[in-house]
Parts: sequence; C-alpha cells; structure tokens
Amino acid sequence: MSGGPFALRGDLPDADLRSADLIDADDVAALLCELGYPCDTDDALRRIRAILDNDRQALVVARVDGAVAGLVALDFMYYLPLDTITCRITALVVSATARGQGLGRQLLREAERRARRGGAARLELTSGSQRTEAHAFYRACGFSDGTVRFVKRLGDA
Repeated sequence: MSGGPFALRGDLPDADLRSADLIDADDVAALLCELGYPCDTDDALRRIRAILDNDRQALVVARVDGAVAGLVALDFMYYLPLDTITCRITALVVSATARGQGLGRQLLREAERRARRGGAARLELTSGSQRTEAHAFYRACGFSDGTVRFVKRLGDA
C-alpha cells in the first residue's frame, strides 16, 4: 500500500504476539489509558484475571523491541440470529510510538486467526462514533460498516 493515511510509515518486523498474562498488567493498564479508558495496575490485574478465567475470552499483547506496544481483546459469543459463533473485538490499541508501522494490522490478523480457530463465522468490532480515523483504518483492513449500536447504561460503565 502506498500513500494515504494508512500507508506504513516505517518498517516493523512481525511483532511477538502472545496471550497476555498477569505480568503484563502495567502495560495493559498503560495501553487502556492511552485508548481513553482509565486503568491502573490493580484494575488491569483484575481484568486480565477475568479474561484468563473465561475460555470465551482472549487478550493478546504485541511486543516490539522487548516492550508491549499493542493489544487486542476478543470475546467469542453465540449469535442466535445466525446460529453461529461471532468473535467480537472488544479492545484494540497500539501505542502512539508504534502507530503507522503495521502493528494494528498484525493484531487484526491475529484476531482473525484466533476467530477462525475458535469456529467463529465472523469477526466484528464496535468503535465510538468520534473515532473517525479508526473507522477509516478498519475499512482499509477489510471491515465493512455494520449495524447501528444502541447502548443503555445500567451503571457506571
């Protein structure tokens, strides 16, 4: 791909992608904060534990040059209307210092690989309406606009 807002701006060798573990709590907290979701190390430990304890969830971290630079979180769920499994990306973030080098694409490829391996018929994600640059990135990566999402808050989240 050449030119355009999602052209690679630097060379990034394939990142080391692996399932997150409790030792990643500091990095996960920092990345979630960068995404706009306040999180400290204790919060991250609790969240990682919740994922590790649920066989329908996955959290993948990407290490570049020895440092965690991105993550993708997955949720596998039964989808009644299609009588199949859907894999939803619930979080995707690349650190500001690693953006534009292909790491987001690598994380999306890993999400797709895990979704297929988990028997999912489709991979979906939601993104806040204000994240227009992210929407363009997802389209550039083969995602199409889906349905409108409505949310009714039942608590603080």
